[in-house]
Amino acid sequence: MTNAFPFASVGQMLTDMVGTWHDHITVHHLDGLPMPKDNYAGAAGDAPYDNLVYIDFDGVSYRQTNITFRGRPLHQRTFTGVLREGVLHFDTLGPQDPGHIGISGGPNILLFVASHYSAATMRYSEPDWIYLPSPGVRLRSTVLYRRGKAVRTLLARGVRLSPLADKRHDLDPRGAAGDVHGERSVTTVYERD
Repeated sequence: MTNAFPFASVGQMLTDMVGTWHDHITVHHLDGLPMPKDNYAGAAGDAPYDNLVYIDFDGVSYRQTNITFRGRPLHQRTFTGVLREGVLHFDTLGPQDPGHIGISGGPNILLFVASHYSAATMRYSEPDWIYLPSPGVRLRSTVLYRRGKAVRTLLARGVRLSPLADKRHDLDPRGAAGDVHGERSVTTVYERD
């Protein structure tokens, strides 16, 4: 797909992220010390761990599937959304989801955040800052809030394995056959503590 979006726009950065990625993920206490186990996340587990990340964007529709393949048991999550008036609007993530959007933080910085604060975001909020320092490199950093309090950070260091997300990668524990994307995932983190 040719990138017809303005520089530093959400559409341009989503286009730049299309492909298959390998993310190495570490989680940290607020003082920077590594956490060997993340008990705060919606999908809790050991750390560090590795994901395959498949990203598709056709100029309007966005789809991302994360597949854990090392450091934790196989886990799959699929997110979908639509670019509308220059902002990515994610489809509902689960019950009481306040709505999440993808917005520009300036050149090479994309933010995935709640569209507004609510009782649900007081229970769980994890804004993502995605930095694209060069072609084929992606950094994603988050702060996780539980009950309105910051509890840990996360860093995903991503390297693009392929400019396309049209087939399963050799590292995919699901095997070579089948679609890279699954059904849209649903979470309950916004309705429980």
